[in-house]
Amino acid sequence: MELNKNEYIMYKGLPLVREGDTICYGDLNEKYMLMLNILSKKENGEPDMIMVSICHTDDKSKLVKGKQAFKNGLFEALDLGSIWLEHLIKEGK
Repeated sequence: MELNKNEYIMYKGLPLVREGDTICYGDLNEKYMLMLNILSKKENGEPDMIMVSICHTDDKSKLVKGKQAFKNGLFEALDLGSIWLEHLIKEGK
């Protein structure tokens, strides 16, 4: 699949962007976004251990308390993180 520079891979209607071992997910117009940091990879290069966290879009170094976890595999990490993100945005916190 080939994407133009202004297009992103979408997951559940939100953009998913990867740079190196960091994956960001969410709408930058919202207050929060999901950050996935790949800590280790399997022999085939597939992400293995991932740190999942929710951060503020205006200051990515500011993490949301209680919204950090470690997961095995990209699917588990993205699944958990997208649920956290969805709840925070719905609550409007």
